[in-house]
Amino acid sequence: MDYVDLNLIEALDALLAENSVTKAAARLHTSAPAMSRALARLRRAFDDPLLVRAGRDLVPTPRALELRGEVHAVATRARELFAPSNAADPRTAVRMFDLQVTDMLSTTFIPSLIDDLRIQAPGISLRLRPENLEDTPALREGLLDMEIGSIRPGDPEIHLETLLTEELIAVVRPDHPLARTTTVTPALFAAADHIVVSRRGRAHGPVDERLADRGLGRRVVAVVPTFAGALFLARATDVVCVAPARLGRPMLDMLGLRTFAIPLALPPVTIGMAWHPRNHHDRTHRLLRERTRHIMAAAAAADDDAATTDAATDAATDGG
Repeated sequence: MDYVDLNLIEALDALLAENSVTKAAARLHTSAPAMSRALARLRRAFDDPLLVRAGRDLVPTPRALELRGEVHAVATRARELFAPSNAADPRTAVRMFDLQVTDMLSTTFIPSLIDDLRIQAPGISLRLRPENLEDTPALREGLLDMEIGSIRPGDPEIHLETLLTEELIAVVRPDHPLARTTTVTPALFAAADHIVVSRRGRAHGPVDERLADRGLGRRVVAVVPTFAGALFLARATDVVCVAPARLGRPMLDMLGLRTFAIPLALPPVTIGMAWHPRNHHDRTHRLLRERTRHIMAAAAAADDDAATTDAATDAATDGG
C-alpha cells in the first residue's frame, strides 16, 4: 500500500480492546458512525473482517487476535511520542556537553560548576572548546551546546540570557608604582604601559575611547588572547591589565596582584549564556542552565558579602 492513514491504528487498538463500535467510539471521543467507517476501512486494508457479529456482540477473528498485541504496542508508543518527556531524569543522565567559556571563567566558574554537577547530576561531563570558534555558527551547527561569557549579539534565533554584569578594575603587581599611589588619575593611568586582552587581536577598545575623550592616549605593550596570560604578565612586569572585578577575584588573589579603580567611566561587561533553540526544551540541557545560573548567582553574592565585610573592616580600622 502506498498510503496508510495512521489514525486507523488508534481506531483499531480501541476496537480490538472494546470489541464494540459504540464503546470504541466513546473511548476515542468520536461518533459511532465515524468508528463504523473506520472499521470498514480497516477491513479493506487487512482484507479481513476483524470483528464479526456473534449474537448481540462482536468477536475478533483469528487475524484480529494476531494483531491485538502488536497494534496496542504501536499505539502506546505513538502516544508516548506526544507525551511530556518525563522518563529521562536529567539528574541521572549520562551526557557530554560542549561549552565555550572565556578563560577567566574556566578558572573561576568552571571548578564550582563541576563540583555542583558532581552532586546534582554526576553523569554530566563538560568539554571546554577553544574560544576561536565563531559564536553563533558554532551553536547553530551543533559544535557547541552552550557559550558562557561576554557574548556579542548575533543571530536572533539564538537564546541569550544575562547572568550578571561586571565592573572592570585595573590590575598591577604589588611593586608597580600605581600600586603605591593613593589616587590614580586618568593621566597617571594613561602614562603606564598596558596589556590588552583580545582573542581577536584588537589593541584598541573602550579604555582608549574614554582616554581620547580626555585628550589622552596609552601605550599598549602587548595584546594577548586570554585573561590568564595577561595576569601572569602583570605579575611579572610593570604593566597594567584590566580585568572583571568579581569573576577575576580568585585568580587575582592567587597571583597576589593588586587592584585599583579605573579612573574612567567604562561601561560594565555583561556575562551571559547562549544556546540554540534545539536544546531549549531538552531537560538535561535545562538542568545545566539552571546550575549555571545558580553558581553564577552564588559567586556574585559571595563576592558582594566579601566586599561588605572588607568595607566594614576598613571603616573600623579607620575609626580606630
